[in-house]
Amino acid sequence: MQPVATVEFQNLTKKYGELEVVHQINLSIRDGEFLVLVGPSGCGKSTSLRMLAGLEDITGGKILINDKTVNDVAPRNRDIAMVFQDYALYPHMSVFENMAFSLKYRKTPKPQIKVRVKEIADILELTPLLDRKPKELSGGQRQRVAMGRAIVREPQVFLFDEPLSNLDAKLRGTMRLEMKRLHRRFGITTVYVTHDQIEAMTLADRVVVMNDGNIDQIGTPEEVYHKPETLFVAGFIGSPTMNLLPATRLDQKHLSLGDGSLKIPWAIKGKENVESFMFGIRPEDITLVTGNKKKSANKAEILMDGVVEEIEPLGADTLVFAKAAGQSLVLRSRPNISIKSGQPIRVAIDPHQSHLFNANSGKVLR
Repeated sequence: MQPVATVEFQNLTKKYGELEVVHQINLSIRDGEFLVLVGPSGCGKSTSLRMLAGLEDITGGKILINDKTVNDVAPRNRDIAMVFQDYALYPHMSVFENMAFSLKYRKTPKPQIKVRVKEIADILELTPLLDRKPKELSGGQRQRVAMGRAIVREPQVFLFDEPLSNLDAKLRGTMRLEMKRLHRRFGITTVYVTHDQIEAMTLADRVVVMNDGNIDQIGTPEEVYHKPETLFVAGFIGSPTMNLLPATRLDQKHLSLGDGSLKIPWAIKGKENVESFMFGIRPEDITLVTGNKKKSANKAEILMDGVVEEIEPLGADTLVFAKAAGQSLVLRSRPNISIKSGQPIRVAIDPHQSHLFNANSGKVLR
């Protein structure tokens, strides 16, 4: 049976000289959880992972594995396995030798090594490749070897540092499915770092969105998508990302938006000191109003007139880039839609699906 493995960051801090790149972050990772750290380059996600691995010194705070502080524990004694972006395979060794290396280092008996490597090679469909060298493998095969080398160790925790970023788009999709299947099978606590929000949304049990060395939000993929807590999360998660439009208060029921105004079906209560807002709406929550009707069947909808700027067909649907009320919008529409650039359109926004942020603090208000 796989041992319980929990991980906790307590006020974890990292400085390089006077520059602080991770700012006292706190995070609890559950046993068997697949947790993804996501954010742009330089946000501190890889540094946090490397501190967990023992590859970076900790400036402040604690890292605990199974309630034991590991700040000063050597990487080899933390019972973790890490898969790197560049695979880090030994070029002079065969696939079998790469996968068996950590077991040989631990002086595991040769018959056990052979059985264990064969078992994992079968699972990863690497058995026909065991005698090959890394240079004879494709990128996807090398990544599976790197994963197999980690799995044979049966560690308490898996760490992945942007492992799919060197693969093409189709292969990344295949490997995401493979990783989900493997996690379901082995149930080992996994911490995965990526800058790709699609990877984060498709792989994670919970997502940790990092921004400038801080944690902006922790939640399920559904929570960070549908209930973003900050402007940064709203603008980072989603493809295409949320429309974020500058707005100011007119009264408790109206916001000014560009050269128009919006009547919203909910009052801006308890926010009297906030006058500058960002109004957020997902592309799928904006619809084209067909015909010449002046009113929508849904009285709560906000109607705006605009002009199509660009069309981006995606097969299953179409992205429409438009200018309305002096603001740029992107909306998701049906495929093969009969509109073209420069055409006047009317759009309807569902305010019940909208979000309101403090433009200064970036915090969500609704």
